[in-house]
Amino acid sequence: MKILFVFLLLYHVASPVKHSLKYFITATSGVPDFPEFVGAATVNEVQVGYCDSNIKTAEPKQDWMRKLIKDDPQHLEWYSLKCLGNQQVFRTNIEDLKQRLNRTEGPHILQRMNGCEWDDETGEIKGFNQYGYDGEDFIALDLHTLTWIAPISQAVITKLKWDTEKARLEYNKNYYIYKCPDWLKKYVNYGRGFLRRTVHPSVSLLQKTPTSLVSCHATGFYPDRADLFWRIDGEEFHEGVDKGEILPNHDGTFQMSVEMNVSSISPEDWERYDCVFQLSGVKDDIITKLDKTTIRTNYVSPSEFPVAPVVGGAVGLLLLLTLAGILCAKSSNGEKRPLSLHNRICMHVILF
Repeated sequence: MKILFVFLLLYHVASPVKHSLKYFITATSGVPDFPEFVGAATVNEVQVGYCDSNIKTAEPKQDWMRKLIKDDPQHLEWYSLKCLGNQQVFRTNIEDLKQRLNRTEGPHILQRMNGCEWDDETGEIKGFNQYGYDGEDFIALDLHTLTWIAPISQAVITKLKWDTEKARLEYNKNYYIYKCPDWLKKYVNYGRGFLRRTVHPSVSLLQKTPTSLVSCHATGFYPDRADLFWRIDGEEFHEGVDKGEILPNHDGTFQMSVEMNVSSISPEDWERYDCVFQLSGVKDDIITKLDKTTIRTNYVSPSEFPVAPVVGGAVGLLLLLTLAGILCAKSSNGEKRPLSLHNRICMHVILF
């Protein structure tokens, strides 16, 4: 137990050593009023670049990345050419999949997440290149064997074809093992002040209705190595608790929530509960007591609800939810699971 406590303490205050460069690409077919191609680049989960089929060029998204582009204009030219080239490739691929899988009607989504990770302490490098189609993991590259892995039967034909493309496989190996890490190290050097900063969040208690779960919501923190949990009498517990994933904000910070069922808690016991936010590298936790007077809500009783504004708001919300449903549909069996490739890319598409 003492060893475990020391490990957790060291983990809580240790400085991060792993860095990542990730590219998120989403191509769509049959999705109205949405770009048919969207690309985003992130360093340590912070967006640094963006392009889509409407703007037809790559754009830097951080001041330090703009400085890098100013020092090396060809860097932006390379990304802009890649953006245009990938649009054509992904358009062809999504049309081929529609025909081969005999699903030509309705909206379709082809996604890719690729990039590399670098541990600046051990020097370890990992590369990855994986695709998703219509909300399911579709195919992924194994850099050790230089072969493609097909997790579903529909992808086997693609695997067999791509396994024969030896020149492309060698290009992938060279890119993910050498070029990608070199660029990542360059980006980390340019953005070291931004990427090594610490930003504390604002923490709020939220509730949709008087009978809903109470959500402890932390937003605006950086880096993304953080934890959020509920305690009773100073001890963390998990029964009746639903912890969400850490998600990116548009400004390069992060957010997360943890919900708790309070329906069985008597009024006199509320003071025994609190929500704790922990940020890697920061000694002091942020503790928020469970207090009905501090819970924020937009709930309005039916008798107070204005009819006209609700109709207009509902239409706007319906449009937003429709798009989100198309891009970020849950798995068909409805099971809750860690964010898949599809959902991780989806979060970047919605936010960017």
